[in-house]
Amino acid sequence: MSTYPPRPPLSERLAVAARNPFVAALLGGLVVLIAGVIAVAAGWLGEDKTTVVQSPVVTGGGNSDEGQGLTVNEIYKRDAPGVVFISAEVTTQQTSPFGLPQQQRGQATGSGFVTDEDGHVLTNAHVVEGASKIEVQFEDKKTVDAKLLGSDPSTDVALLKVNAGKKVLKPLSFGDSSKVEVGDPVVAIGNPFGLDRTVTTGIISALQRKLEAPNGFTIDHVIQTDAAINPGNSGGPLLDSLGRVIGINSQIATGGGGGGSVGIGFAVPINTAKKIADQLKEKGSVEHAFLGITGISITKSMAENLNLPTDQGVLIQRATGPARKAGVKGGDTQVSIGGADILLGGDVLVGIDGKKVESMEDVIRVVDSKKPGDEVTLELRRGEQKRTVKVKLGNRPASAQSVIPDQGGQQTPP
Repeated sequence: MSTYPPRPPLSERLAVAARNPFVAALLGGLVVLIAGVIAVAAGWLGEDKTTVVQSPVVTGGGNSDEGQGLTVNEIYKRDAPGVVFISAEVTTQQTSPFGLPQQQRGQATGSGFVTDEDGHVLTNAHVVEGASKIEVQFEDKKTVDAKLLGSDPSTDVALLKVNAGKKVLKPLSFGDSSKVEVGDPVVAIGNPFGLDRTVTTGIISALQRKLEAPNGFTIDHVIQTDAAINPGNSGGPLLDSLGRVIGINSQIATGGGGGGSVGIGFAVPINTAKKIADQLKEKGSVEHAFLGITGISITKSMAENLNLPTDQGVLIQRATGPARKAGVKGGDTQVSIGGADILLGGDVLVGIDGKKVESMEDVIRVVDSKKPGDEVTLELRRGEQKRTVKVKLGNRPASAQSVIPDQGGQQTPP
């Protein structure tokens, strides 16, 4: 499960590297939160400049059919002007030493990038969450106010709008995140720990990862990279070997109690972000289809041990909303297996819209392709009984936790 990284003192955030042994723990956020009202600007570290070292030519990869790629220096020179420094005034609710609620104002910083000459800027939703004021700073240090057109916590994508003039707006071009492959070279540009327009390099380490979004739902098709990504990189672009955006850097894995990179970063695919941005631009919000189940993917050993009617499919744990209304049954008897609590007695989902279900990923994939109001057909089993039900999909609620409490071994509800 992903959580947001701790926000250490400024001196610790500027440490060169953490030396703790690696312990896998997903940490989202990548935002530097400075307690109190502190003026943050890209030049707050004086005249220090990011040093870009010339890299050997990057060839192929990055879903490129055009042959030779660009050097890191070439990508940086072309794309860094389109990467912005985002500063957001936020207010957090805390409890005083006397047990009374109190508000604390602070500054959150992150990254973003220009998408067109109209002044649209993409970033992560968690970078600007709860912000009362947002500012965007460009390469020439020009700072302008930004309007939040909308954000989607389910995919961690937000869209801003600035009036900055075409001279400073340097839009980045988009690649196709569905065509990237493991091993393709990548470049990340952002503002780690407030160090504006820092470039790091790496490769695509894995594809089809899943992350927990800020509201508890699941983000699919996530790109994993070993390019160094740190707090403050959130919202910045992950680029292919031709300098095209293939993802929005969003979360990292870190070790011990530190908040720095250990070579495992995650980016929301740009194909997902583009769809979300189009809806935010048009309506200011995004609607996701909602089925209303949580479930566990069945394995052969699980089927044998629990005497299930099939060795593939999804054992439904809880049903709510549209699924419950359609007659889908969740479990009612709790057992503990391998330290995980499992509810038995619920339906087993073996098919959806005529397609075989082998895991929860199959269910999520189909539901994500639908709109609220669409209908799906579920094939269910309970013991020797088989039945088919039609479910009219609803609107995904604001938070997964508000629908179904977290259960050990479960996946977030589609």
